[in-house]
Amino acid sequence: MISIAVVDDLDDYRNGLVNLINWSEGYACIGAYATAEEAIKSLPQIKPNVALIDISLPGKSGIELVEYIHEALPYTLCMMCTAYDEDEKVFKALQAGAYGYILKSTSPAGILDAITQLIHGGSPMSSDVARKVILSFQPPKNNVVTDLLTTREQQVLELLSKGLLYKEIAIQLSISIDTVKRHCFNIYEKLHVSNRTEAINKYHQH
Repeated sequence: MISIAVVDDLDDYRNGLVNLINWSEGYACIGAYATAEEAIKSLPQIKPNVALIDISLPGKSGIELVEYIHEALPYTLCMMCTAYDEDEKVFKALQAGAYGYILKSTSPAGILDAITQLIHGGSPMSSDVARKVILSFQPPKNNVVTDLLTTREQQVLELLSKGLLYKEIAIQLSISIDTVKRHCFNIYEKLHVSNRTEAINKYHQH
């Protein structure tokens, strides 16, 4: 039996989670709280396996609650269950000690599956959140090109890479064809290439 505590200030959502958990075989909700302060008073006594926590709470935030649990109750695994997927909130929650991060749009079956994954050593995340985490470890695309070229030259090169002709680029950027040609000459010089194809290849390599 997986014991779970729920911390969410929205009564309807919190009660819905409690019912979902208690009506599902192998899961038991042993505590439900509207604030972090209420949870902090009770969690050391009930010692749940998992705490499902919303980020936005009155008083102490969900992230502050995760920090407390991570330090004081290491046997309780925290998972955010929230409507927020902004980069800053995601990474602050994970840095605070959350082992999972799912959105409130997750299906009931998905929530239960995430709890099970968490108990078995996984770090369940909604797909949008997982993408943000993965991208954070990837180097910025085209950083060499960005360092070498002006913003306008980058725009021209991007349009070249899409197959646009000089005339089409001029129309899209509201500049003359001669200006487009001058930008292309500067791009070739800076990237040490001799033609459009080589410039585009270099653009896609970095």
